[in-house]
Amino acid sequence: MQYKAVEAAILDAINAADWKRLSTFGADTVVRLTRDNELLTSVSRHELDSNAWQALNDSCRHVLTAGPAELRRYLAQIDAGVLTDGDMDGLLVMVLDALDHWATFRETGERNALYELAIRSIELVDFQVEDADPVDFLAAPAMTAEYDRIMRALTD
Repeated sequence: MQYKAVEAAILDAINAADWKRLSTFGADTVVRLTRDNELLTSVSRHELDSNAWQALNDSCRHVLTAGPAELRRYLAQIDAGVLTDGDMDGLLVMVLDALDHWATFRETGERNALYELAIRSIELVDFQVEDADPVDFLAAPAMTAEYDRIMRALTD
């Protein structure tokens, strides 16, 4: 399955899913993307100042219980403490994107925010398997497993 077909299938599943499935999928996926200790420990401590690191850790720890306004405050504190000059670690960007998309979904109910979470999750696996084959994007077992997880969560 080509990457564009994977994206399209995920978007179709998100658009067809009921609210309960969307909420459960979003919560599971944001936890997967923000509470993976390996992700956060792999990011250089030189990326953020100490206040931003604290906000990042707090936002990840409380991602399911913090309201959207609180998540936005954490994100603003993180943004204020970025020490890099436009070249932020890709894994840190992935975590911050996940927090932002989850906050957006919680604020607005936008399905597209969950689509973006799903894509970040696919990208994480792509990063971990070292660039999936664009012709058969699901050739790697880890990529197939993540795609299947997404589709099971969103469909009957």
